[in-house]
Amino acid sequence: MNKKIIIFLVALSMIASIEVNSDDGLKIKVLNETELTDMLRGSCIQSTRSCDANPSIKLIKEAIKSGKKFKMISVDDFPNDGIVVAVQGIGGGGPWEHVIERTKSQGLEVLPDSERNNMVVDLISDFLGKEVTAIIRSEAAEATATALLVAAERNIPILDAGITGRAVPEVQQSIPWISGIASIPTAIVSPWGDEIIIKHAIDEYRVEDISRAIAVASGGDAVITMTPMNGDQIKYAALKNNLSDAIKYGKVTREAVESDKDPIDALVSASSGFLLFNGLVIKSDENGDRGFNWIDVELSGTGDFSGSTYKIFVKNENIIGWLDGELDAMSPDYIYNLDPNTGQSINSNAGIGSYPIGKEVAIIGVPSAYQWRSKMGIELMGPKHFGFEFDFVPIEELQAN
Repeated sequence: MNKKIIIFLVALSMIASIEVNSDDGLKIKVLNETELTDMLRGSCIQSTRSCDANPSIKLIKEAIKSGKKFKMISVDDFPNDGIVVAVQGIGGGGPWEHVIERTKSQGLEVLPDSERNNMVVDLISDFLGKEVTAIIRSEAAEATATALLVAAERNIPILDAGITGRAVPEVQQSIPWISGIASIPTAIVSPWGDEIIIKHAIDEYRVEDISRAIAVASGGDAVITMTPMNGDQIKYAALKNNLSDAIKYGKVTREAVESDKDPIDALVSASSGFLLFNGLVIKSDENGDRGFNWIDVELSGTGDFSGSTYKIFVKNENIIGWLDGELDAMSPDYIYNLDPNTGQSINSNAGIGSYPIGKEVAIIGVPSAYQWRSKMGIELMGPKHFGFEFDFVPIEELQAN
């Protein structure tokens, strides 16, 4: 075959997605490398915290080279008798250091993430007595790559949906629970291969307490599979097209940079959001405690925001923002912290959700999904849940004022 034709076909495979029908007649889309890269960058944007997409992109590209296929199915096309679960890591700020030291002295093997991710799906599948037929993303950020890789390894699709639409600090903060579906039974695997099933819990807060405690007692790390749902349940208890939105965010910022346009403007338009601030990080005080990273952030304004300051309260993710001491945005609405030159989420080598001192940051606010603005959604993710005394105010109202 002509060498030019070969090069053309390879390039075409990177930009053209393919829709196929599975053996059982399901309409499934095979994602190409460009879509996957855009999805991972867009997912970091959605995360509402610092997030480096590059390690995830590297893993996905390596999987593609090894022959893995990444398939996606829409909520509407997923069969009612199918079973989906969410897979994610769960961290623990303030881990038990003596456990880390003891397990090292014992020479206990730390299992690879890929092995644990599949172990935990097998564990929940065995407990349910049902085969898992698709994976749903638990939250934005690194959990997107986890869901993609687990699905590809098992040769099943990922669902074009999510159970949070963002990253969240606590397990119980999810759309399924707002919709009346609990996360139990929940399966957990430690770094060394301990297997735990939470068969029953009094409520979702206890699922958070128990699973977080296991992570803290496991060196600050565990893998969790939760919220098993059938195809009928996901139609009302998941955020449809959540991964398509991630692809869109990644695409519009990439194309803006490629055409020498402002990626922040492009993202504000694509997300129906608001530019809240531009500035330099002058303070980022972190405290790892009770399984979380608590951060007080302050930015000094640049450009149109010169002379102003912006403060952000972080509990793993951006929760509340104040412009010059006045409330400007709050959870459950989304607060994105982005690199103004690329439109991508800022990177940090410090704790989860951290802000590097001296980093230039653009802050964007986006209205959350309607489920988050319900009474229960606000109870789970509104300001009072995080210890503040004021009520939730939608970002549209705050920006109008």
